[in-house]
Amino acid sequence: MPETLEPFAWLVIVLPYLFCVNLITYLLFAWDKHRAANGGWRIRESTLLIWSFVGGSPSAKLAQKVLRHKTRKQPFRTVLNLIVLGQVVALMSLFHPQIRSTVGAGLNGLAQFAVRYLG
Repeated sequence: MPETLEPFAWLVIVLPYLFCVNLITYLLFAWDKHRAANGGWRIRESTLLIWSFVGGSPSAKLAQKVLRHKTRKQPFRTVLNLIVLGQVVALMSLFHPQIRSTVGAGLNGLAQFAVRYLG
């Protein structure tokens, strides 16, 4: 592989992973919507959130919009939005050193707070 492509070699693994995770996440939302409409067995909210957390948040938000599913349900909506926010910050910190430094300092402060006050 040419040297100019080596920094992006990780995309060979990441892109297929994200494609599969997002496909599964969307299908889970669609299946849950179908089961909700027909009074059948439902998929746990924790399962939907886990799939969103491991990379399926884009399709989770798309499914919410397209399928009109889980759009008013609390705290599901808030937790999903926090997952998306965390992933956006994580992505930004990967590509921007100043954000990475700020996020690192914030996490360090949070850890010190937890140790000091939560024991």
